Amino acid sequence: MKILRNGPAHRSSDEYISFREVRDRFDFYTIKIGRWVTDTEQEAAAVQFYDALCDLMEILRVPEAVISLRGTLGLHYGTGGRPGVAAHYSPSEHIFALAKNAGPGSIAHEWFHAFDHYIASRAFSDLPSSAFASPAWLSEATPVPHPLNDLLFQCFRAVLLAPDGESPSEMFLASAAQDKRLGTLYYSRPEEMCARAFESWVQDAAITNHYLVKGTRQSPEAKLGLYPQGDDRKRCATAFEAYFRRLGASLTRTR
Repeated sequence: MKILRNGPAHRSSDEYISFREVRDRFDFYTIKIGRWVTDTEQEAAAVQFYDALCDLMEILRVPEAVISLRGTLGLHYGTGGRPGVAAHYSPSEHIFALAKNAGPGSIAHEWFHAFDHYIASRAFSDLPSSAFASPAWLSEATPVPHPLNDLLFQCFRAVLLAPDGESPSEMFLASAAQDKRLGTLYYSRPEEMCARAFESWVQDAAITNHYLVKGTRQSPEAKLGLYPQGDDRKRCATAFEAYFRRLGASLTRTR
């Protein structure tokens, strides 16, 4: 499969990359490959994962430990997953999983779900272990005072609320309308909206990698307004940029 990518080289052209190198570089606590993934497919996927995760690290400007959430995150590839679902994050196992043929482009979205789950207990003081930070913010859970958390909450505010800080965002209104059309509650969930906004910021970066993210601009979902548009997209990007730059800088200082 040919994947569009335009970014810095993270390895020499003749360097062998397997999922072991992916695990060793980022310290994932586990990597599991499905039994129906051939050796050739596994070798190709390992290279794509390696470059995509390195690209994500470059875009966020954070060290490897952030990508694996300090070694608490696992990765599954081609292990079956859920019918009709290209990728998903399992909070009970702390694993993000991509289907063999349908997962490319989903890494940024699922990674943010994992991050949203991981950071919840560090951003709020009264949450169950299954909680995600973005819906906790919306439900006014008790925050843990910290400058980084203040910047994180600005991300949620930019995604979920209009510039007045009170009204729902245009993205929320479009997402709620789509849920109403489909008779479901999915697109307007805070964790889904924040993951899609994060995807948008990542796709708008100077680095292009369609194994990492795609579809936030011209996809049917984008045309329905399910990703932030116009000035809202810029507000979300500014908020995510400020948070992850400060996070990366703080971790670099403490090394």
